[in-house]
Amino acid sequence: MFKMILKTDDSLTPIFLRLSLGVVMFAHGAQKVLGLFGGAGFEKTIEIFKAQMGFPTWITVLLMSIEFFGSLGLIFGFLTKLCALGIGTSMAVCAYMNHLKNGFFMNWFGTQKGEGFEYHILVLGIALALIVKGSGLLSFDKALMKGK
Repeated sequence: MFKMILKTDDSLTPIFLRLSLGVVMFAHGAQKVLGLFGGAGFEKTIEIFKAQMGFPTWITVLLMSIEFFGSLGLIFGFLTKLCALGIGTSMAVCAYMNHLKNGFFMNWFGTQKGEGFEYHILVLGIALALIVKGSGLLSFDKALMKGK
């Protein structure tokens, strides 16, 4: 099972996918966990998710862990398939709970009540590609699989 999680090929393509998704998701995770980039930080994020969405603390901590540590995993190519699965799942849930009702498009001109789900489709597509392909060259997954 562990070999299947680490399995990857010698392609360069996953590097671009995992770095793109990893950097974008790191910013979101760092907002929630560290309070960077104008984010609320760990304790305040827990309060907000509980008050506005009724999330129990453990679910919010799980989400923050997926976004923060999962993004680092993608950037370094460590457990890429698991990280992509976690990020893809969290984005699918987020889209379902908060964005489907706002239509497809992002709120570019401030004319809708909220943001649409187009961004989430891109994240899901990248995550699925990484789940299928793995982390590619220049990754911890590839290094761990050498000789196996």
